Amino acid sequence: MTAILGLNAFHADASACLLRNGQLVAAVEEERLRRVKHWAGLPVESIRYCLESAKMGLRDVSVIAINSDPSANLHRKIWHALSHRPKLRLLLDRMANRSRRQTLLEGIAKSLGDNGFRGELHLVEHHLAHMASTFFCSPFDEAVALSIDGSGDFSSTAWGEGESNRLTCDGQIHFPHSLGIFFETITHFLGFKDYGDEYKVMGLASYGEPTFLAEMERIVVLRSRGGFRLNLNYFCHHSGAAVLQWDGCAPKANDYFTSKMIDLLGPPRAQYDVITQRHKNIAHSAQLMYERSLFHLLSALHERYGSDALVLSGGCAFNSVANGKIKEKTPFRKVFIQPAAGDAGGALGAALYSWHLRHDKPRTFEMKHAFWGPEFSDEQIDEALSRRRDELARENCNWHSASVREVVRRASIALSHGSVVGWFQGRMEWGPRALGNRSILADPRRPNIKDILNQKIKRRESFRPFAPAILKESVSEWFESDDEVPFMMKVYLIREERRQLIPAVTHVDGTGRLQTVEKSAHPLFHQLIVAFRELTGIPMLLNTSFNENEPIVCTADQAIDCFLRTRMDMLVLGTRLLERKAIESDCPDPASLGAASV
Repeated sequence: MTAILGLNAFHADASACLLRNGQLVAAVEEERLRRVKHWAGLPVESIRYCLESAKMGLRDVSVIAINSDPSANLHRKIWHALSHRPKLRLLLDRMANRSRRQTLLEGIAKSLGDNGFRGELHLVEHHLAHMASTFFCSPFDEAVALSIDGSGDFSSTAWGEGESNRLTCDGQIHFPHSLGIFFETITHFLGFKDYGDEYKVMGLASYGEPTFLAEMERIVVLRSRGGFRLNLNYFCHHSGAAVLQWDGCAPKANDYFTSKMIDLLGPPRAQYDVITQRHKNIAHSAQLMYERSLFHLLSALHERYGSDALVLSGGCAFNSVANGKIKEKTPFRKVFIQPAAGDAGGALGAALYSWHLRHDKPRTFEMKHAFWGPEFSDEQIDEALSRRRDELARENCNWHSASVREVVRRASIALSHGSVVGWFQGRMEWGPRALGNRSILADPRRPNIKDILNQKIKRRESFRPFAPAILKESVSEWFESDDEVPFMMKVYLIREERRQLIPAVTHVDGTGRLQTVEKSAHPLFHQLIVAFRELTGIPMLLNTSFNENEPIVCTADQAIDCFLRTRMDMLVLGTRLLERKAIESDCPDPASLGAASV
């Protein structure tokens, strides 16, 4: 048996995964276990979970693979240091990162109380790990591989070709030029200061116009053969003025923009200022500039390789708006993106690359679902509910067990009557999207459900859209696409005649971030949506992550906590139903909505 432990360590979204004979056994992000969003550091709790889930110890691990190689692009780093003379703080920070990785084994052994590891430590260059994370679990036997993010191992973009069990890295765009940093800088400029807030800009962009596109074209300059460069006059990330904190915390950074960007775009928005039309227009223009840069590169890669299949990875692969336009704007006809396409997924890529490097065997693993995290039995759920019995009684809640059939029936009826339902099932999702195991669900027909969720459940900005989870067999009837999107990674237009039927999941521009639900991959969630369709004629549910300004819930206790803090009406924990005895509904009567004609 060959067991490979893959790690994303001392970087944002620290994570671990475990492969056994080339098959994924477990994968989880450290944030879910430590309850700190995007937690960066050594993912000890994730390692512990992966090993315990496989009933293994470090002595059973053949390889520990890490998605970073400090020796990669070393000559580039030296040249940058000599030519740009970055601040001493930046150099010390990068040296500290390298030192932490070198003592990683000691830290794991000390934290786990296990000195039994006698295997090999394999360092895999950051972007090669990204590309491997998607190609080696894709359905394609050959494909163009592209990784785009902020920066990793002194590179921001890399591309190559995957064929069978081999993967090459044929070209890179090096730090400090980065589409990820461009988009992060605009995110900070617009007042969204937390790490990972780029998705807010993506949502806000739909409300704007491209009135700042000419300015964006001065910031990002497209070059021949698909390349791009940043105009560094507008940025300070390369000078060391904005240093990230990566160890034992949520990642933090200063602003990346200079006074010249303020001269170009006007004053930046403070974090809690009102969002104006100017801010919306900046967001729209930045999104359009990113899309143009991406499609420019993809068109060049298609011309070079000739393949119609693309696997996309890196943090920028979460730009679902751009992803949904790839088939329209480039010659690629097939696109695959795994659910943890960002830095967390680098752990999986490092492990898969290490496996295929050592074993000349056909690929046998394909990522057909995202459920690789912790799960909890009905007995464990009962224990959690029993511990909270008095607290639940004070909140006028009761619970009882039911058959799976009854759970689906009761939940679908509650949803059709306007209830907001917390849905906690099976193994937790891998990646940042809730895909039907740690989800908050609602009726997409209800015009005011979006406001209810934003204000009273999620407590987040009103301009952010909610996603439709739709039966795979119904996609083409509701969307201007028949694509399969199991991991909620692409945005498509909803058919115009259908939009008024599902206003809660129709964004202001007529789009929806699609999740297709297939019976073979997720039978229970598929069964719930089928039951809802039988009641309403609508083959989809509004699906959002089970959290409230925190990482997605992992345990039953965390689900109960979130349920009690918010105005959810029902909580389904496995086959346990928890309901508020008196439901105060802000929704219209279901009879006034009617059923869709399908």
